[in-house]
Amino acid sequence: MNGLPGSVSKRLALRVLILTAGLSLWASPALAEALAADLTSHLIAITTGFTGASVVLFGATDGPGDVVVAVRGPDREMTVRRKDRVAGVWVNTEALTFSNVPSFYAVAASRPIEGILSPASVAFYRLGVANLKLEARTSAPPEVVAMFRAALERIQQQAGLFVSRIGKVDFLGERLFRTTIAFPSNVPTGTYLVEVFLVRDNDVVSGQTTPLVVSKVGVDAAVFDFSGRQPGFYGAIAVLTAVVAGWLASLPFRGA
Repeated sequence: MNGLPGSVSKRLALRVLILTAGLSLWASPALAEALAADLTSHLIAITTGFTGASVVLFGATDGPGDVVVAVRGPDREMTVRRKDRVAGVWVNTEALTFSNVPSFYAVAASRPIEGILSPASVAFYRLGVANLKLEARTSAPPEVVAMFRAALERIQQQAGLFVSRIGKVDFLGERLFRTTIAFPSNVPTGTYLVEVFLVRDNDVVSGQTTPLVVSKVGVDAAVFDFSGRQPGFYGAIAVLTAVVAGWLASLPFRGA
């Protein structure tokens, strides 16, 4: 567990041992739990100066197999607009709104996914950006939907919210595993789902879902909450603050 502080490494090792012991206790032939996993933290706190964060997912299996991890942020609607040049001015000419768009999406695996799962299973469990069930809110020709979807995926990837690179799940022996999940500074708030799948013989044999909360705390949280509850007052205060700031900035030049 290189790269972790000593206290964190000790806590992580202890929790892995507890999970392993739990798997051993549960291993009755009829009701065996093949997979157990947890996070080093179930909360990412966004404060002033937040530059991103990472959490470690760790766990144990009841025997050999591969592990795939998918991290999904809360679903939302997202509108993609196309701009064209009209009379020398760039204007929005087309738009398409998609629903069920994860606000964040990342995948990690112990081996390349295409080598351990069938295409049907990869599609069924929505593993990989191409397999996300993004639904267009309005009807449009398939080629138009595909074009706007490609643009949406590109926008999300450029923002670091759709992670195109498959992360690495490392095994410590045959049963213990871990992976690090990194989140950018612009990660949206909400309740995330971390899905862990145990794969054997090209199929998922066990799975577990663990929640992770991303939340603003401190002054930023208070301001964000106020802006949602009193948008009119918040807007008035923002405008007044900008006017006062501009007036104060101009004072040194008034006597010139």
